[in-house]
Amino acid sequence: MAAPLTLLLLVAVTVRAALYRSSLADLISERVEVVSPLTAWKRVVEGLALLDLGVSPYSGDVFHETPLIIYLFHFLVDYAEITFMLADVITAVALYLSVKDYNKQVFRKQKYALEADRYPLDCLELIRSPKEMQYIPLKVAMFYLLNPFTILSCVAKSTCGLNNAVIALFVLSTIKGNVLLSAIFLSLATYQSIYPLTLCAAALLYLLQRQYIPVNLRRFSFWWFVAQYAFMYLGSLFVIVGLSFFLLGSWDFLPSVYGFILSVPDLTPNIGLFWYFFAEMFEHFRLFFLCVFQINVFFYTVPLSIKLKEHPVFLIFMQLAVISIFKSYPTVGDIALYMAFLPVWSHLHRFLRNIFLVSCVLLACSALFPVLWHLWIYAGSANSNFYYAITLLFNVAQREVYASCVKAAFSLLTTRGRLLWLYRSLCFMC
Repeated sequence: MAAPLTLLLLVAVTVRAALYRSSLADLISERVEVVSPLTAWKRVVEGLALLDLGVSPYSGDVFHETPLIIYLFHFLVDYAEITFMLADVITAVALYLSVKDYNKQVFRKQKYALEADRYPLDCLELIRSPKEMQYIPLKVAMFYLLNPFTILSCVAKSTCGLNNAVIALFVLSTIKGNVLLSAIFLSLATYQSIYPLTLCAAALLYLLQRQYIPVNLRRFSFWWFVAQYAFMYLGSLFVIVGLSFFLLGSWDFLPSVYGFILSVPDLTPNIGLFWYFFAEMFEHFRLFFLCVFQINVFFYTVPLSIKLKEHPVFLIFMQLAVISIFKSYPTVGDIALYMAFLPVWSHLHRFLRNIFLVSCVLLACSALFPVLWHLWIYAGSANSNFYYAITLLFNVAQREVYASCVKAAFSLLTTRGRLLWLYRSLCFMC
């Protein structure tokens, strides 16, 4: 499988290099669907200019990326295009290796279960053959590298690509069972955008299941392992934040990065749910609804972790989908990451509902985003309601994908319809 993957990487890099040299690069880098106030390259350039002048890049209200990002590009600004292409390559290879190792474990568990005759008769249709699973890692890499959302994000030089690379490395480290690297990459992802904190539960579940723990020591070993992972995670996060302070010489980045993410002061239109509501909302109610909106990302972690505890990799996919829908400044690059995981559960596609309709809605909304933006901003023949209507429909379609995957998971977990009440409550909350 090395030759097809190499060919795929060459095609992906060629497409990106061609677009970098085309006249579309400047247009793509201005699209509000592709970049946000957090990830826009022009804001990174502005921060670099301030840094070169000896001024804190956080002194104004333009730059909101983390200190490690700006110091990274302080040395690599002349190689920015190569950096972003390399980030996509690293993400794709990490996902490829993760899914390859995960499929080996699934096949091994499946083989033991079949030998022990543990599969009910109504679950036999879900059995996957080695031939069926052989090309899934390549499909995952292809779904990421050749996804138009990923390509647009790379060409726009959105720092979302770097975030995706860190999350992909976290997934790889977790599936490989490397506890220390898993904690380090999770702390890096949290350092970048806070929301990946919700992936901690899935990582703990997976790593615990990889270890053999005697029955009489399970409770003690569970809490001891959780404490170890928490110590490594918080320790890594403390070191990264301390390094940021050492490089910058102040704590200005804390309110400028994390305060900016949580308080949502910049209401530039994007594909998220925040900007329109808070642009129209009375200031008196802002804090209440801000808490309601922000808690959505973290709210689903507990119920999903309880009911998907036997499938932590599927839980990671679910959490990435929730983050991309409910984060304050989402871009299409966030969507591309969780969509890359869809081939892993191709055997569950038969349980997905309205998949053709949802796919058509996602495609239509993607095409209508620039059209309605032009009508609103340039032609003046529309208003913000038009653009937000498409944004809302786009997120409803994503929500339908998420709800369908929840249904598919429960079809796998409980084939006779048990826990249907929980599924309905989750869909209602979504």
